[in-house]
Amino acid sequence: MPKLWTETIAAHRNAVREAIMDTTAALVAEYGLAAVTMSRIAEQTGIGRATLYKYFGDVEAIMVAWHDRQISRHLDYLAQVRDQADGPDARLDAVLRAYALIHHEHHGGELTALLHRGEHVEDARRRLTEFLHDLITEAARNGRIRTDIDPDELALYCLHALEAANRVASTAAVGRLVAIVLAGLTAPDG
Repeated sequence: MPKLWTETIAAHRNAVREAIMDTTAALVAEYGLAAVTMSRIAEQTGIGRATLYKYFGDVEAIMVAWHDRQISRHLDYLAQVRDQADGPDARLDAVLRAYALIHHEHHGGELTALLHRGEHVEDARRRLTEFLHDLITEAARNGRIRTDIDPDELALYCLHALEAANRVASTAAVGRLVAIVLAGLTAPDG
């Protein structure tokens, strides 16, 4: 098969997969997870049910794939935020704020309970922990961040503490939460 043809087929399959995920997420947001069926997804996407089943086995599998895509996008965004900040302290501060704001904008619920379990979430948590570990280690070299606690423990502290941002009422409250987390990271003599 010619390379162009193979790339065209792969692009088409990717476009169909993306459309299925986007349609499913929109339906779940509008009607709730329990009301969304594979038939409805196929109809709204404009594909046959048989085609839909070639891509995904059930609604949960679609939502897990959608969530994986969202996680990758969030990690890419956090890397962009990191790369735009000047200096280790500013990078850590900017990433923690961005992470907290992501949580603030994405509230929990039945969908969160479904999607925040399983192997794909553990992989994302590992990647995020490594990402923060590196930022914390870099900022600790400047003397601002404590070195008496392992950077992995500090990264987990940040992740868990900032997840509370999905329950605060305003972005001002998110800013206060980030300030408290940063204070917890600060070296005792800093």
